[in-house]
Amino acid sequence: MNPTKIAGLVKPNSFEAENHWYPKAINATIHPMVNFFLNLSKERIVNRYCHLHPMVKADKLTEILSYECKYFLWAGADLINVTSAAGKRQMVVIENNSCPSGQKSMPLLDDNKEDGSYRLLIERTFKPLIKNKKGINKLEGDLAVLYDKNQMETSGYAAVIADVFQENVHYVPFYHNDDNPPVKFENGVMFVYTNEKIWQPIRAAFRYVTQRPWTRLPIHSRTKLLNPILACLAGGRNKMVAAKAYDIFNAELKESGLQINIPETIWDVSKNEIPLWVKKMGGQAVIKIPYSNAGQGVFTIVTPEELDDFMAKDFEYERFIVQSLIGNYNWSSTSAAGKLYHVGTIPNAKGQSYVADLRMMVSSTPDGVQPLCVYARRAAEPLVDKLKPTDKSWDILGTNLSVDLGDNKWGSDTNRLVLMDRRDFNKLGLGLDDLIEAYIQTVLSMIAIDKMCKDLMNTKGRFKTRLFKSLNDDPTLLAQILQS
Repeated sequence: MNPTKIAGLVKPNSFEAENHWYPKAINATIHPMVNFFLNLSKERIVNRYCHLHPMVKADKLTEILSYECKYFLWAGADLINVTSAAGKRQMVVIENNSCPSGQKSMPLLDDNKEDGSYRLLIERTFKPLIKNKKGINKLEGDLAVLYDKNQMETSGYAAVIADVFQENVHYVPFYHNDDNPPVKFENGVMFVYTNEKIWQPIRAAFRYVTQRPWTRLPIHSRTKLLNPILACLAGGRNKMVAAKAYDIFNAELKESGLQINIPETIWDVSKNEIPLWVKKMGGQAVIKIPYSNAGQGVFTIVTPEELDDFMAKDFEYERFIVQSLIGNYNWSSTSAAGKLYHVGTIPNAKGQSYVADLRMMVSSTPDGVQPLCVYARRAAEPLVDKLKPTDKSWDILGTNLSVDLGDNKWGSDTNRLVLMDRRDFNKLGLGLDDLIEAYIQTVLSMIAIDKMCKDLMNTKGRFKTRLFKSLNDDPTLLAQILQS
Protein backbone atom coordinates (compact mmCIF):
# COMPACT_ATOMS: atom_id res chain seq x y z
CA MET A 1 0.00 0.00 0.00
CA ASN A 2 1.38 3.38 -1.00
CA PRO A 3 1.72 6.11 1.66
CA THR A 4 -1.17 8.57 1.96
CA LYS A 5 1.23 11.48 2.55
CA ILE A 6 3.73 12.36 -0.15
CA ALA A 7 6.97 14.33 -0.11
CA GLY A 8 6.62 17.82 -1.53
CA LEU A 9 9.31 19.40 -3.69
CA VAL A 10 11.01 22.71 -2.90
CA LYS A 11 12.92 24.38 -5.74
CA PRO A 12 15.78 26.90 -5.67
CA ASN A 13 14.86 30.61 -5.52
CA SER A 14 11.63 29.91 -3.63
CA PHE A 15 12.56 31.44 -0.24
CA GLU A 16 10.05 34.10 0.82
CA ALA A 17 10.86 35.71 4.17
CA GLU A 18 7.25 36.34 5.20
CA ASN A 19 6.61 32.57 5.16
CA HIS A 20 9.40 31.77 7.63
CA TRP A 21 9.18 34.38 10.40
CA TYR A 22 6.51 35.25 12.92
CA PRO A 23 4.75 38.48 11.85
CA LYS A 24 6.05 40.30 14.95
CA ALA A 25 9.64 39.25 14.12
CA ILE A 26 9.85 39.85 10.39
CA ASN A 27 10.16 43.63 10.61
CA ALA A 28 11.81 43.78 14.05
CA THR A 29 15.15 45.54 14.41
CA ILE A 30 17.84 43.58 16.24
CA HIS A 31 18.93 45.05 19.57
CA PRO A 32 22.45 46.57 19.24
CA MET A 33 23.74 44.60 22.26
CA VAL A 34 22.56 41.27 20.82
CA ASN A 35 24.05 42.17 17.44
CA PHE A 36 27.33 43.07 19.15
CA PHE A 37 27.35 39.77 21.06
CA LEU A 38 26.74 37.69 17.93
CA ASN A 39 29.69 39.38 16.24
CA LEU A 40 32.16 38.99 19.11
CA SER A 41 35.29 36.99 18.28
CA LYS A 42 36.21 33.90 20.25
CA GLU A 43 39.28 35.67 21.64
CA ARG A 44 37.28 38.62 22.97
CA ILE A 45 34.74 36.30 24.61
CA VAL A 46 37.52 34.32 26.32
CA ASN A 47 39.31 37.47 27.49
CA ARG A 48 36.14 39.00 28.91
CA TYR A 49 34.91 35.83 30.62
CA CYS A 50 38.27 35.05 32.21
CA HIS A 51 38.56 38.66 33.41
CA LEU A 52 35.28 38.24 35.31
CA HIS A 53 36.04 34.62 36.33
CA PRO A 54 39.77 34.65 37.21
CA MET A 55 39.71 30.99 38.30
CA VAL A 56 38.78 29.88 34.77
CA LYS A 57 41.72 28.76 32.63
CA ALA A 58 41.75 30.70 29.37
CA ASP A 59 43.38 27.93 27.34
CA LYS A 60 40.67 25.46 28.42
CA LEU A 61 37.86 27.87 27.56
CA THR A 62 39.46 28.49 24.15
CA GLU A 63 39.60 24.72 23.63
CA ILE A 64 35.93 24.40 24.59
CA LEU A 65 34.76 27.13 22.20
CA SER A 66 36.94 25.62 19.41
CA TYR A 67 35.50 22.12 19.90
CA GLU A 68 34.11 20.48 16.76
CA CYS A 69 31.28 18.07 17.58
CA LYS A 70 31.13 14.67 15.93
CA TYR A 71 27.44 13.80 16.42
CA PHE A 72 25.54 16.58 18.21
CA LEU A 73 25.94 19.28 15.56
CA TRP A 74 22.95 21.56 16.08
CA ALA A 75 21.58 22.47 19.51
CA GLY A 76 19.38 24.91 21.37
CA ALA A 77 19.74 25.32 25.11
CA ASP A 78 17.00 26.69 27.35
CA LEU A 79 18.48 28.76 30.16
CA ILE A 80 17.10 30.79 33.06
CA ASN A 81 18.62 33.80 34.76
CA VAL A 82 18.73 33.05 38.50
CA THR A 83 20.20 34.49 41.66
CA SER A 84 20.83 33.37 45.22
CA ALA A 85 19.96 35.04 48.51
CA ALA A 86 23.52 36.40 48.53
CA GLY A 87 22.96 37.99 45.13
CA LYS A 88 25.12 35.64 43.04
CA ARG A 89 23.62 35.61 39.55
CA GLN A 90 24.13 32.85 37.00
CA MET A 91 22.61 31.32 33.89
CA VAL A 92 21.26 27.82 34.59
CA VAL A 93 20.75 25.19 31.87
CA ILE A 94 17.27 23.67 32.00
CA GLU A 95 17.84 21.46 28.94
CA ASN A 96 19.66 21.33 25.62
CA ASN A 97 17.55 20.30 22.63
CA SER A 98 18.50 18.44 19.50
CA CYS A 99 16.93 19.98 16.36
CA PRO A 100 15.65 23.13 18.14
CA SER A 101 13.33 25.86 16.92
CA GLY A 102 14.18 29.54 16.95
CA GLN A 103 14.84 30.94 13.49
CA LYS A 104 11.31 32.27 13.05
CA SER A 105 11.75 34.38 16.20
CA MET A 106 15.12 35.95 15.37
CA PRO A 107 15.38 39.46 13.86
CA LEU A 108 17.80 39.77 10.96
CA LEU A 109 21.40 40.74 11.72
CA ASP A 110 21.73 42.17 8.23
CA ASP A 111 18.65 43.52 6.42
CA ASN A 112 20.32 42.70 3.08
CA LYS A 113 20.51 38.97 3.87
CA GLU A 114 16.87 37.97 3.95
CA ASP A 115 17.42 34.29 4.76
CA GLY A 116 19.27 35.25 7.96
CA SER A 117 20.69 32.52 10.15
CA TYR A 118 18.74 29.85 8.25
CA ARG A 119 21.56 30.11 5.71
CA LEU A 120 24.25 30.28 8.39
CA LEU A 121 23.22 26.89 9.79
CA ILE A 122 23.04 25.27 6.36
CA GLU A 123 26.38 26.66 5.15
CA ARG A 124 28.31 26.30 8.42
CA THR A 125 27.04 22.90 9.53
CA PHE A 126 24.82 21.00 7.09
CA LYS A 127 26.98 21.50 4.01
CA PRO A 128 30.24 20.31 5.67
CA LEU A 129 28.35 17.28 7.08
CA ILE A 130 27.35 16.07 3.63
CA LYS A 131 30.73 16.27 1.95
CA ASN A 132 33.86 14.58 3.17
CA LYS A 133 37.22 16.35 3.28
CA LYS A 134 37.76 15.66 -0.43
CA GLY A 135 34.37 17.15 -1.26
CA ILE A 136 32.98 13.82 -2.47
CA ASN A 137 29.55 12.44 -1.60
CA LYS A 138 29.82 8.74 -0.77
CA LEU A 139 26.10 8.07 -1.29
CA GLU A 140 24.02 8.84 -4.37
CA GLY A 141 20.61 10.41 -3.93
CA ASP A 142 18.67 13.61 -3.34
CA LEU A 143 18.37 15.94 -0.34
CA ALA A 144 15.38 16.05 2.01
CA VAL A 145 13.92 17.91 4.98
CA LEU A 146 11.87 15.77 7.40
CA TYR A 147 9.43 17.37 9.84
CA ASP A 148 6.73 16.51 12.37
CA LYS A 149 5.91 20.11 13.43
CA ASN A 150 7.07 23.72 12.94
CA GLN A 151 6.42 24.01 9.21
CA MET A 152 7.20 27.74 9.28
CA GLU A 153 10.86 26.98 9.98
CA THR A 154 11.27 23.61 8.31
CA SER A 155 9.98 24.93 4.98
CA GLY A 156 12.47 27.79 5.35
CA TYR A 157 15.32 25.33 5.77
CA ALA A 158 14.15 23.39 2.70
CA ALA A 159 14.17 26.57 0.59
CA VAL A 160 17.63 27.60 1.81
CA ILE A 161 19.06 24.11 1.22
CA ALA A 162 17.67 24.26 -2.34
CA ASP A 163 19.43 27.62 -2.82
CA VAL A 164 22.75 26.58 -1.29
CA PHE A 165 22.99 23.31 -3.23
CA GLN A 166 21.11 24.54 -6.31
CA GLU A 167 18.94 21.46 -6.48
CA ASN A 168 15.38 20.44 -5.63
CA VAL A 169 14.76 19.36 -2.03
CA HIS A 170 12.12 16.85 -0.87
CA TYR A 171 9.97 18.28 1.94
CA VAL A 172 8.57 15.33 3.88
CA PRO A 173 5.97 15.05 6.69
CA PHE A 174 6.97 12.26 9.09
CA TYR A 175 4.55 11.93 12.02
CA HIS A 176 4.90 9.59 14.96
CA ASN A 177 1.45 8.01 14.55
CA ASP A 178 1.59 7.47 10.77
CA ASP A 179 1.31 3.73 10.11
CA ASN A 180 2.28 4.15 6.48
CA PRO A 181 4.72 7.10 6.31
CA PRO A 182 6.39 8.44 3.16
CA VAL A 183 9.83 7.55 4.60
CA LYS A 184 11.54 4.16 4.80
CA PHE A 185 15.04 2.76 5.28
CA GLU A 186 16.66 -0.06 3.35
CA ASN A 187 20.20 -1.19 4.25
CA GLY A 188 20.68 2.09 6.12
CA VAL A 189 19.62 4.25 3.15
CA MET A 190 16.61 6.56 3.47
CA PHE A 191 13.96 6.62 0.75
CA VAL A 192 11.07 9.10 0.45
CA TYR A 193 7.86 8.62 -1.51
CA THR A 194 7.44 11.31 -4.16
CA ASN A 195 4.69 12.74 -6.38
CA GLU A 196 5.95 10.50 -9.16
CA LYS A 197 4.92 7.54 -6.97
CA ILE A 198 8.46 6.28 -6.64
CA TRP A 199 10.73 5.73 -3.65
CA GLN A 200 13.61 8.19 -4.09
CA PRO A 201 16.93 7.49 -2.30
CA ILE A 202 18.21 10.31 -0.07
CA ARG A 203 21.91 11.01 0.47
CA ALA A 204 21.36 13.50 3.32
CA ALA A 205 18.42 14.82 5.30
CA PHE A 206 17.86 17.82 7.52
CA ARG A 207 15.70 16.54 10.37
CA TYR A 208 13.09 18.35 12.42
CA VAL A 209 11.48 15.17 13.76
CA THR A 210 11.20 15.80 17.48
CA GLN A 211 8.40 13.65 18.93
CA ARG A 212 10.09 10.40 20.04
CA PRO A 213 12.21 10.36 16.85
CA TRP A 214 13.87 7.04 17.79
CA THR A 215 10.58 5.29 16.99
CA ARG A 216 10.92 6.24 13.30
CA LEU A 217 14.58 6.78 12.56
CA PRO A 218 17.35 4.22 13.11
CA ILE A 219 20.53 4.81 15.08
CA HIS A 220 22.70 3.57 12.20
CA SER A 221 22.05 5.36 8.92
CA ARG A 222 24.12 5.59 5.76
CA THR A 223 22.03 8.63 4.84
CA LYS A 224 23.55 11.59 6.65
CA LEU A 225 21.18 13.11 9.22
CA LEU A 226 21.33 16.46 10.97
CA ASN A 227 21.08 15.59 13.84
CA PRO A 228 21.54 11.81 13.99
CA ILE A 229 19.25 9.89 16.36
CA LEU A 230 22.22 9.15 18.60
CA ALA A 231 22.31 12.84 19.59
CA CYS A 232 18.70 12.57 20.82
CA LEU A 233 19.27 9.39 22.82
CA ALA A 234 22.48 10.72 24.39
CA GLY A 235 20.79 13.82 25.78
CA GLY A 236 19.35 16.01 23.02
CA ARG A 237 15.87 14.51 23.52
CA ASN A 238 16.61 12.45 26.61
CA LYS A 239 16.79 14.43 29.83
CA MET A 240 17.78 11.32 31.82
CA VAL A 241 21.00 10.66 29.93
CA ALA A 242 21.64 14.41 29.53
CA ALA A 243 21.74 14.81 33.33
CA LYS A 244 24.35 12.05 33.54
CA ALA A 245 26.34 13.52 30.66
CA TYR A 246 26.47 16.90 32.44
CA ASP A 247 27.59 15.25 35.67
CA ILE A 248 30.39 13.32 33.94
CA PHE A 249 31.61 16.36 32.01
CA ASN A 250 31.51 18.56 35.11
CA ALA A 251 33.89 16.10 36.79
CA GLU A 252 36.22 16.44 33.79
CA LEU A 253 36.01 20.25 33.93
CA LYS A 254 36.64 20.55 37.66
CA GLU A 255 40.27 21.68 37.39
CA SER A 256 39.51 24.29 34.73
CA GLY A 257 37.17 26.46 36.80
CA LEU A 258 34.30 25.80 34.39
CA GLN A 259 31.07 23.91 35.05
CA ILE A 260 27.61 23.38 33.62
CA ASN A 261 25.09 25.09 35.91
CA ILE A 262 22.05 22.83 36.36
CA PRO A 263 19.35 22.42 39.02
CA GLU A 264 19.93 19.66 41.54
CA THR A 265 18.82 16.54 39.67
CA ILE A 266 17.77 13.08 40.84
CA TRP A 267 17.57 10.54 38.01
CA ASP A 268 16.21 7.00 37.55
CA VAL A 269 13.26 7.75 39.82
CA SER A 270 10.29 5.38 39.74
CA LYS A 271 6.85 6.92 40.14
CA ASN A 272 6.27 5.62 43.69
CA GLU A 273 9.57 7.20 44.85
CA ILE A 274 8.65 10.69 43.65
CA PRO A 275 6.84 11.90 46.83
CA LEU A 276 9.95 11.07 48.89
CA TRP A 277 12.22 13.21 46.71
CA VAL A 278 9.69 16.06 46.60
CA LYS A 279 9.59 15.99 50.41
CA LYS A 280 13.41 16.06 50.58
CA MET A 281 13.42 19.20 48.43
CA GLY A 282 11.08 20.99 50.81
CA GLY A 283 7.80 20.20 49.05
CA GLN A 284 8.71 22.05 45.83
CA ALA A 285 10.17 20.23 42.82
CA VAL A 286 10.01 19.74 39.08
CA ILE A 287 9.14 16.29 37.75
CA LYS A 288 10.00 15.46 34.14
CA ILE A 289 9.24 12.64 31.76
CA PRO A 290 12.77 12.42 30.33
CA TYR A 291 11.77 11.92 26.69
CA SER A 292 9.13 14.62 26.16
CA ASN A 293 9.65 18.03 24.58
CA ALA A 294 7.80 21.22 23.57
CA GLY A 295 6.82 21.81 27.19
CA GLN A 296 5.02 18.46 27.40
CA GLY A 297 5.78 16.06 30.25
CA VAL A 298 7.04 18.70 32.72
CA PHE A 299 5.24 19.10 36.04
CA THR A 300 5.95 21.83 38.57
CA ILE A 301 5.05 20.84 42.12
CA VAL A 302 4.56 23.54 44.75
CA THR A 303 1.60 22.27 46.78
CA PRO A 304 0.46 18.84 48.05
CA GLU A 305 -2.51 19.13 45.70
CA GLU A 306 -0.26 19.45 42.65
CA LEU A 307 1.69 16.37 43.78
CA ASP A 308 -1.55 14.43 44.25
CA ASP A 309 -2.70 15.44 40.77
CA PHE A 310 0.57 14.18 39.30
CA MET A 311 0.46 10.87 41.17
CA ALA A 312 -3.08 10.25 39.89
CA LYS A 313 -1.92 10.29 36.25
CA ASP A 314 -0.85 7.29 34.16
CA PHE A 315 2.34 7.46 32.11
CA GLU A 316 3.79 5.52 29.20
CA TYR A 317 7.34 5.49 30.55
CA GLU A 318 8.64 4.01 33.81
CA ARG A 319 11.46 6.33 34.85
CA PHE A 320 11.39 10.02 35.76
CA ILE A 321 13.81 12.72 36.85
CA VAL A 322 13.17 15.07 39.76
CA GLN A 323 14.83 18.49 39.89
CA SER A 324 14.95 21.28 42.42
CA LEU A 325 12.36 23.92 41.61
CA ILE A 326 13.49 27.46 40.93
CA GLY A 327 10.66 29.88 41.64
CA ASN A 328 10.28 32.88 43.92
CA TYR A 329 12.64 32.97 46.91
CA ASN A 330 9.71 32.25 49.23
CA TRP A 331 8.76 29.07 47.38
CA SER A 332 11.85 27.56 45.77
CA SER A 333 13.33 24.15 46.52
CA THR A 334 16.02 23.82 49.16
CA SER A 335 18.93 22.11 47.40
CA ALA A 336 22.52 21.30 48.32
CA ALA A 337 23.54 24.65 46.84
CA GLY A 338 20.89 26.52 48.83
CA LYS A 339 17.96 28.34 47.28
CA LEU A 340 18.05 29.75 43.77
CA TYR A 341 15.25 31.92 42.46
CA HIS A 342 14.28 33.66 39.24
CA VAL A 343 15.63 37.12 38.53
CA GLY A 344 12.54 37.64 36.36
CA THR A 345 11.77 40.35 33.84
CA ILE A 346 11.98 44.07 34.57
CA PRO A 347 8.70 45.00 36.34
CA ASN A 348 6.02 46.39 34.05
CA ALA A 349 3.88 49.47 34.72
CA LYS A 350 1.76 47.37 37.12
CA GLY A 351 4.85 46.30 39.06
CA GLN A 352 4.59 42.74 37.72
CA SER A 353 7.68 40.66 36.94
CA TYR A 354 7.54 37.43 34.94
CA VAL A 355 9.61 34.27 34.77
CA ALA A 356 11.45 34.16 31.43
CA ASP A 357 13.87 31.74 29.83
CA LEU A 358 16.39 32.26 27.06
CA ARG A 359 16.85 29.96 24.04
CA MET A 360 20.38 30.02 22.63
CA MET A 361 20.73 28.17 19.31
CA VAL A 362 24.23 27.13 18.24
CA SER A 363 25.85 24.80 15.72
CA SER A 364 29.16 23.03 15.36
CA THR A 365 31.45 24.31 12.61
CA PRO A 366 35.07 23.66 11.58
CA ASP A 367 35.92 26.75 13.70
CA GLY A 368 34.12 25.57 16.83
CA VAL A 369 30.59 25.94 18.19
CA GLN A 370 29.10 29.24 17.05
CA PRO A 371 25.87 31.04 18.03
CA LEU A 372 23.07 31.32 15.48
CA CYS A 373 20.09 32.99 17.11
CA VAL A 374 18.53 33.91 20.44
CA TYR A 375 15.01 34.48 21.70
CA ALA A 376 13.18 34.42 25.01
CA ARG A 377 9.78 33.37 26.36
CA ARG A 378 7.90 34.52 29.41
CA ALA A 379 5.38 32.73 31.59
CA ALA A 380 1.64 33.37 31.34
CA GLU A 381 1.18 34.73 34.89
CA PRO A 382 3.40 37.10 36.93
CA LEU A 383 5.90 35.88 39.50
CA VAL A 384 4.44 36.46 42.98
CA ASP A 385 5.95 36.48 46.46
CA LYS A 386 3.15 34.43 47.94
CA LEU A 387 1.00 31.85 46.19
CA LYS A 388 -2.78 31.83 46.59
CA PRO A 389 -4.60 28.48 46.88
CA THR A 390 -6.04 28.99 43.39
CA ASP A 391 -2.65 29.66 41.73
CA LYS A 392 -1.27 27.02 39.37
CA SER A 393 2.52 26.93 39.53
CA TRP A 394 2.89 25.98 35.85
CA ASP A 395 1.15 29.20 34.79
CA ILE A 396 3.77 31.15 36.76
CA LEU A 397 6.83 29.05 35.85
CA GLY A 398 6.11 27.43 32.46
CA THR A 399 7.51 29.35 29.50
CA ASN A 400 7.13 27.03 26.51
CA LEU A 401 5.02 28.53 23.72
CA SER A 402 3.97 25.30 21.96
CA VAL A 403 0.34 24.24 22.23
CA ASP A 404 -0.56 20.66 21.30
CA LEU A 405 -3.77 20.86 19.26
CA GLY A 406 -3.89 17.12 18.60
CA ASP A 407 -3.79 15.23 15.28
CA ASN A 408 -0.17 16.33 14.66
CA LYS A 409 -1.16 19.99 14.82
CA TRP A 410 0.63 22.54 16.99
CA GLY A 411 -0.12 26.15 17.86
CA SER A 412 2.06 28.77 19.49
CA ASP A 413 1.27 31.45 22.08
CA THR A 414 3.32 34.22 20.49
CA ASN A 415 1.98 36.81 22.93
CA ARG A 416 4.61 35.51 25.36
CA LEU A 417 7.45 35.56 22.83
CA VAL A 418 10.22 38.03 23.76
CA LEU A 419 12.27 39.09 20.75
CA MET A 420 15.89 40.21 20.72
CA ASP A 421 14.81 43.53 19.25
CA ARG A 422 15.04 47.14 20.42
CA ARG A 423 11.65 46.98 22.13
CA ASP A 424 11.57 43.57 23.86
CA PHE A 425 15.15 42.81 24.84
CA ASN A 426 15.38 45.49 27.53
CA LYS A 427 12.48 43.85 29.41
CA LEU A 428 14.68 40.83 30.21
CA GLY A 429 17.17 42.81 32.27
CA LEU A 430 20.08 40.99 30.63
CA GLY A 431 23.49 42.45 29.85
CA LEU A 432 26.28 41.47 27.49
CA ASP A 433 27.98 39.34 30.13
CA ASP A 434 24.74 37.40 30.66
CA LEU A 435 24.62 36.61 26.93
CA ILE A 436 28.24 35.45 27.02
CA GLU A 437 27.50 33.27 30.06
CA ALA A 438 24.44 31.79 28.30
CA TYR A 439 26.54 31.01 25.23
CA ILE A 440 29.28 29.31 27.24
CA GLN A 441 26.73 27.28 29.21
CA THR A 442 25.10 26.23 25.93
CA VAL A 443 28.43 25.12 24.46
CA LEU A 444 29.42 23.20 27.60
CA SER A 445 26.13 21.31 27.71
CA MET A 446 26.31 20.57 23.98
CA ILE A 447 29.83 19.16 24.29
CA ALA A 448 28.80 17.03 27.27
CA ILE A 449 26.10 15.40 25.14
CA ASP A 450 28.44 14.98 22.16
CA LYS A 451 30.97 13.25 24.42
CA MET A 452 28.21 10.95 25.64
CA CYS A 453 27.44 10.15 21.99
CA LYS A 454 31.06 9.11 21.51
CA ASP A 455 30.97 6.95 24.63
CA LEU A 456 27.87 5.16 23.32
CA MET A 457 29.56 4.08 20.08
CA ASN A 458 32.17 1.31 19.90
CA THR A 459 35.32 1.31 17.78
CA LYS A 460 33.38 -0.29 14.90
CA GLY A 461 30.81 2.51 14.95
CA ARG A 462 28.04 0.43 16.50
CA PHE A 463 25.72 1.48 19.31
CA LYS A 464 26.58 0.13 22.77
CA THR A 465 23.15 -1.12 23.74
CA ARG A 466 24.23 -2.60 27.07
CA LEU A 467 25.95 0.62 28.15
CA PHE A 468 22.88 2.65 27.17
CA LYS A 469 20.66 0.29 29.15
CA SER A 470 22.85 0.76 32.22
CA LEU A 471 22.47 4.54 31.83
CA ASN A 472 18.75 4.50 31.03
CA ASP A 473 17.10 1.26 32.09
CA ASP A 474 13.57 2.04 30.96
CA PRO A 475 12.01 -1.02 29.24
CA THR A 476 9.43 1.06 27.36
CA LEU A 477 12.07 3.34 25.84
CA LEU A 478 14.40 0.44 24.99
CA ALA A 479 11.59 -1.33 23.15
CA GLN A 480 10.92 1.78 21.05
CA ILE A 481 14.46 2.34 19.79
CA LEU A 482 14.97 1.36 16.15
CA GLN A 483 18.31 -0.25 15.44
CA SER A 484 19.77 -1.33 12.13
